[in-house]
Amino acid sequence: MFDPAILQSGQYHDWLVQGLILSLQLTAASFVLALPFGVVIALMRSSHSKALRGIGASVVEGIRNVPLLAHLLFWYFAFPELLPEPLKLALYDSHPEAICAVIALSLYSGVHMAEDIRSGIRAVPGTQLEAARSLGLGRLASVRLVLLPQAFRISVPPLLSQTVNLWKDTSVATVIGAAEMMYQAARVETATFRSVEAFTFATLAYLTVSLLISLAAALYARRFPVRTS
Repeated sequence: MFDPAILQSGQYHDWLVQGLILSLQLTAASFVLALPFGVVIALMRSSHSKALRGIGASVVEGIRNVPLLAHLLFWYFAFPELLPEPLKLALYDSHPEAICAVIALSLYSGVHMAEDIRSGIRAVPGTQLEAARSLGLGRLASVRLVLLPQAFRISVPPLLSQTVNLWKDTSVATVIGAAEMMYQAARVETATFRSVEAFTFATLAYLTVSLLISLAAALYARRFPVRTS
């Protein structure tokens, strides 16, 4: 005969694993969107155009000076109300909690990544672009082929640090009902009152992934020391 307690224990384990998987998916999806967004903002802030620099600065300051919690609540509760009815219904039919969490996390992480990338751009000597232009490359080609590769190499360690922050920030998505790890840990605790096991699992999962990303950053820094001259 099946022991119901064992069956339920397996179900609670599945909840925690599902939460871990969703947290990893939120991190990956947000990173994929945040990085190119950060590159665009960093290039705008490094532009010779005063208008582009102003727009870039406004985006950065407008996003990073608002708490992540406020971003999540805005995108989940307010943003859908601004959409046309067909798009609103389509959003509500397509895991709105996860979608809105990814939007908020991408924008919030993207502006912080933009500052890291901009620092990497500023660390590249101006003579690099001058040399590229003297070889006949246009400005866009010089930026794409010469400036950005060097800037990315310099920016990798801080970008990995931002990835750690992004991974930890996924826990805030529980406030809009995204069934990530903290949501599932709280769900298990509510169903079983086994708070030690549930939140120990969540704590160790956050710690393990964070340490792995930090280790990758340390190994990268050791393998590819920054040289800008």
